[in-house]
Formats: sequence, structure tokens, C-alpha cells
Amino acid sequence: MFLITLANNLLPSAGLSWGGAIWRLGCVFLVAQVGWIIYCRFFHPLAGIPGPFLASFSRTWIGMAVVGGRAEHLQRSLHKDHGPLVRIAHDEVSVADPSAVKVIYNIKSGFTKTDFYPPFAPNISPHGDHFTQLDEAKHAERRKYVNAVYSMSTILESETYIDACTDVFLENMARFAETGSKINFGEWIQWYTFDVIGELFFGRQFGFMRDEHDYGRYIQSLDTLLPGIALSCVLPAWLRPFHSTVGMLFPTIRASIRGFDEIRVAGRYWTDVRRQQIQTGTVERVDLLGKFFQIMESKDGWDIRDIRNEACVAIFAGSDTTAIAIRSIFYHLMRRPECMRKLVAEIDVFDNQGLLSKPHIRYTEAMKMPYLVACCKEGMRLHPSVGLGMPRHVPPGGATIAGRYFPAGSRVSINAAVLHYDKSIFGPDAAEFNPDRWIQRDAALMDRHMLHFGGGSRTCIGKNISIAEIHKLIPSFLRRFNIELADPDKDWKTENFWFNKQTGIYAYVTAR
Repeated sequence: MFLITLANNLLPSAGLSWGGAIWRLGCVFLVAQVGWIIYCRFFHPLAGIPGPFLASFSRTWIGMAVVGGRAEHLQRSLHKDHGPLVRIAHDEVSVADPSAVKVIYNIKSGFTKTDFYPPFAPNISPHGDHFTQLDEAKHAERRKYVNAVYSMSTILESETYIDACTDVFLENMARFAETGSKINFGEWIQWYTFDVIGELFFGRQFGFMRDEHDYGRYIQSLDTLLPGIALSCVLPAWLRPFHSTVGMLFPTIRASIRGFDEIRVAGRYWTDVRRQQIQTGTVERVDLLGKFFQIMESKDGWDIRDIRNEACVAIFAGSDTTAIAIRSIFYHLMRRPECMRKLVAEIDVFDNQGLLSKPHIRYTEAMKMPYLVACCKEGMRLHPSVGLGMPRHVPPGGATIAGRYFPAGSRVSINAAVLHYDKSIFGPDAAEFNPDRWIQRDAALMDRHMLHFGGGSRTCIGKNISIAEIHKLIPSFLRRFNIELADPDKDWKTENFWFNKQTGIYAYVTAR
């Protein structure tokens, strides 16, 4: 009441000079800000939850954390100091309580996606897409169209296309093994995963591995668009138009917007190429893009714009996420030679017993190797591909999380890169790479708390593509080659702009 009276007294009045009016308006703004800070820190429903000072009354802290590219490290440190609940914005709480996974992300939890996600939208189809769609009913309807396309059985129908990419990858590794050259192994992994997307969706490899370059500037486009999108996601929704408009004055924001435009253009291009092939009868095979055209022919409510959307999403999200996972698995194996030796020994035993096909290891065969599966899970646990929290709105009626009641509409999020380090679930050595935990501990319990592909009905729709690639490439490579870090004293570098991408993984490959 005092602040309102003070503000009224400070408002400009007739006959006041421009200078006086500006001064008074400045005072009103200052009083309003002080009032807002007092409300947020002492009277807001989230008041009292510990966290950075800036986070208690604004989204400034989370914005700065995202811009710095190390949000997951900051959040781990905050949870270590403050416990399972940390206020990371005036309206959002980061949760690091294992029991909250089921509460927040269960299929029937009632928690809904927040306005964090729309900046990722390709905005090609009026029907939206399955990742950024906030309406749960519309999301469920859209998933019905495409679930079968992304099922593991459908992906394995195209397993030979993955094998074709693996052949090119291994041929190049053989060349490097012969010359003894130091290679940017992390870059080659991304070239591989991009070419797999080309084979599975668009009927051909893009040519990343063949030509050893960034085809269509896809990687550069992703690297430039993600920082801008990640910042936009954590900004208040009302501020986003200002961010994208005024941001055009800054090279990084201009590059981000241009990068997204280039990915959209690529999605349209490959869809239009396929439509032309269908019209001229020159389609050579049925791939995932072809299945989307079949949906368009057989179902209402699905048109060419939806196919372009799917193509765009495949290019945007189909490579980086898988490449990050494969890099993490190889990197940690190279850091732990005893784990590498144990995995190679398992592959050799299975191979010598005739349990692995030649020349291509089948996915179903790979999944029967327990230590391989454990290594893959452990790599994805320690460094999940997505390094920011997945915010949700608390449903009507509120919810109790980590012993505290949250009213309806509150924003809560769990960051997989924080939860995956929980010692009560993953053991006292949760910060270490130890594949044996998946064999010696309760694997089912740990699986329930793995959020590397998201959770509930919003689980990553393309996860089966990623899982198939990972479990086929790693044993195929280690059956033929040894690999070691070129400089074991240097750690990789990571930048977390939603996708938590690693760089600096240089290695030497030798033939076995």
C-alpha cells in the first residue's frame, strides 16, 4: 500500500517539465521494481526456495547460465549446496529429487509443457510438430500419425541403410589407421550420424563422410542457431519478439536466425525432391520420408507441410543428439582403458562364437552383449545429449514435490544432467564412468530415472534411430580397430545450448 501511494505521488502531473516527468517516471519504475523484488522474495508462492539472488525475482540468472553454455554444471553445484529444490527463476524451480520423475513426467501426470518450447518450432505446418506442441490432445493426435514410422520395427526394416553408412565410416577409419594420422574423431562421428539421417529419411547419404565436409552447412547452421534459440527459450515469452528484432543488431543473433532459416530450407528442399520423384515415378525405395507421403495419401489432416516439418526436425534433431551420445561413450571408454579392454573382450567372445554377423553386426545381436549395453547407458547417463531442464506447468490442484507444495501453474523442471548424478539411485560413484553399475546394481531402478530421451508421453520420438545407430556402430568399430586419445592430458570441451555438444576429441586409430 505504501509503495502504491508513493508511486501515485511520483506520477507526472500537468505543467511538469519533460525533465521532471522523466525523472518521476524513472522513480515510479524504480519503486515498482523494488515492490516486485519484495513480492518475489517474500510473498511469491516460490518464496523461500533457495537459489541465486537474481533468480528470485527475474529470469536473468537462468538466461546468463544458458548464454555461458554451462548451465548443467551450475545447477549441479546449486543442488549440491541447497538440496533437491533450487529456484532458478522467479517462476521456476529446478528439481533434483528422484521421486519427482514419476510425479512430473509420468504419462498421466497432468503436468504440461511450458512456453519454453515454441522457439524450437519449425513453423512450417499449421498443425505444429510433436516436440513443441503444447496442447496435449493435439500432441497425442499428431503422435498417432507418426509413431509407427519411428517404431523400432520400422527402423530395423532400414537397417541395411545404417550398415551402408557404417561401411563408409569404417573404410575411412581403415585409411587413417594405415597412415597413422591424428583425426578429429568427434567430427567424424557427427558426419556419420548426419549421413545416417540422409540414408534413412532422404534415400541417400548427404556426403559428409565421402567429401569430408559440412554438407549444406547443416552443422554450421545448427551450431549458430542453437545459442540464440536456447536463450529465447528461457526468456519471458513477451520479451522474445524484442529479442529476435533488436537481436538483429548483433552478429550472433543474426547468425542464429539465419541458421534456422537454412534448416527450414533444407527440410523443404528434400521434401520437394521426393514429391518430384513420386510424380515422375523415379522413387528407388521406401524410406522414412516415403512413409510420411503414404500417411498423406491415406489420412486426412496431414499434408505436404507436415512432411516438410518432419524433414526439418530430422535434420535439426536427428544428428546432434546421437553424435553427442556416441562421442560420450567413446570418450569415456578411452578415459578408462580397463573398461575399453573389457568391452573389446566381450565383443571378441561373441564374435568368436559366431554370435555376431559379418560383415554387419545386427542390432538384435548387439543388444545381447550386456557390457556393451551397459557402456552405452553409462555414456548417456554421464553426458546426456540435452543439458537443460525440461520445464512443466503444475496441473490444477497443485502438487507436492520433494516435500513442498507447489500451486497450479508453477513451473518445475528436472535436468537430466543433474538427476543422472544422484547417488541414491546411481551409487556413491555416480560422477564416475562405471558400466558395471548396470550389471551389479538395480538396472531397472536406474532406467526409471534416466531422462536422456525425455520422459512420459514426450519421450524423444526418434530415440529408436539413435539407439540402433549407437549399438551397431560401437561394436562394429571396436571389432576392427583400437582407438586412443591423441592427448590424454586434455579434456574435451562442451557447450550446452540445449544440445550439450562436445569438441576437442582427437584420436589415433589403429587396426586390430
